[in-house]
Amino acid sequence: MPFNLQNNSPTSTKRVLLAIFLVIPLIMVTLYAREGEGGPLHSVQNAVGGVIAPVQFVGSQAGAATETVGNAVTDATADAETLSQLRERNAELTNLVAQTEEYKQEVERLQELLNFKQAYNLEGIGAHIIGRSTDAWNQTITIDVGSSDGVATGLTVMDASGVVGQIIETTPGTSRVRLLTDPQSGAAALIQSNRAEGVVRGSLDGLLYLENIDADVEVEVGDLVLTSGLGGSYTRGLLIGQVVKIEGNVGDAARRIVVSPNSVVHATEEVIVVADATDSTSSANEDSSEG
Repeated sequence: MPFNLQNNSPTSTKRVLLAIFLVIPLIMVTLYAREGEGGPLHSVQNAVGGVIAPVQFVGSQAGAATETVGNAVTDATADAETLSQLRERNAELTNLVAQTEEYKQEVERLQELLNFKQAYNLEGIGAHIIGRSTDAWNQTITIDVGSSDGVATGLTVMDASGVVGQIIETTPGTSRVRLLTDPQSGAAALIQSNRAEGVVRGSLDGLLYLENIDADVEVEVGDLVLTSGLGGSYTRGLLIGQVVKIEGNVGDAARRIVVSPNSVVHATEEVIVVADATDSTSSANEDSSEG
């Protein structure tokens, strides 16, 4: 029976379309169930699945990547905190090692001083150098012991190598020491090998010059020069330095004998102020005679 299209109302049209939409899926399902794997509907399904699969893969990968990035950010934050803590710990350990090394070196220096003190049977007061002059005309150091510690002007000051200088000024808590190398300094001295006596004087060039030695006295490079104790200015028998240069020959009245200080004061940090020179004088004389 032919359709009368001219007389169809909008309501009737909607009903027809609804019926078609309901019937077509049923027909498709029935045909899909009856056809084989190579049927047209199966082919369409496979083609659509091939198109959709990459989209699903990308979506899953994107989700995984997002999760990975989130985990990486968390891990990075944790690593940064851990690294910061490790750096702080490393700085603490480095500082501790530095302090330990300082203590170790100080103990070694103090042990050298103690050995020197025992070797010469000295009674003395240990001190730290807390100041140094920068004026070549006044070569002095300041130490952290003074009159309240029993320090007085005129006392000999030594380090582990030998004589450094002499106390020239004190306060209750500090003392100033004029170095042997000071141009104003002078110490009665003797050459250990031949017992010839003279005077060691400082200079602007930082060297010591042994003067007032008889012109006919044999002096050789390498000879040790000690304090003689004459005049009471320095304790007897303490090492001053060694002869490094002789300008002139035996018999030459103008001969100059250059002495290199045994003690490198700019590298010294601790010293001994010799408080009792009585016992040390005897001991030093015995040691010098044996040498």
